[in-house]
Amino acid sequence: MTEHQVYLGLGSNIRPQHFLPLGLDELNSRFGAMDVSCTYLSTAIGFEGPDFHNLVVGIVTTHRLNELSQILRAVEYQHGRDLNCTKFSSRTLDIDLLTYDDREGQFEDIVLPRKEITENAFVLRPFAEIAPDLVLPGQTQNLAALWQKYDATNQSLTPVALDWHGTRLPMLALRAKFQSEQPLATQHSLG
Repeated sequence: MTEHQVYLGLGSNIRPQHFLPLGLDELNSRFGAMDVSCTYLSTAIGFEGPDFHNLVVGIVTTHRLNELSQILRAVEYQHGRDLNCTKFSSRTLDIDLLTYDDREGQFEDIVLPRKEITENAFVLRPFAEIAPDLVLPGQTQNLAALWQKYDATNQSLTPVALDWHGTRLPMLALRAKFQSEQPLATQHSLG
């Protein structure tokens, strides 16, 4: 079976310290070892609501794209996501497919790579932590370079600790190319 490198964006603004670890548990049990970024606090975009906690996770899977999408939706619903929630609403657990290998385009209701990667600091910054050298389809610069030139003045991020199985996911310096900024996390392979 073919293995696929996939990156996922996770977010929660309803009891995130409870639901994000549950989401990580579920992903870890289904896909094994994962790369996990720091967690960031950011304001809700598109609606008035509590702040979100966001992070990015890298997994490897043998599931086809549509199968994986269905699995991720099931995980969200299993952990309290409202079946009828709209795009701009509070969530217990939100899991977005950011990339699937180097696929580009629309695949049924999935657009890859997800456009929010380059639009939102709460996706780009944690993604650049765990895959700084990745060049997205349609881009010419890697994620580290995209983050360095990103204007984050309109979207503030605050690193927040997330406890997972007695481990506090850290907020440490990433790499030399990011050390001129606020501290970031190093890449963490967990599982």
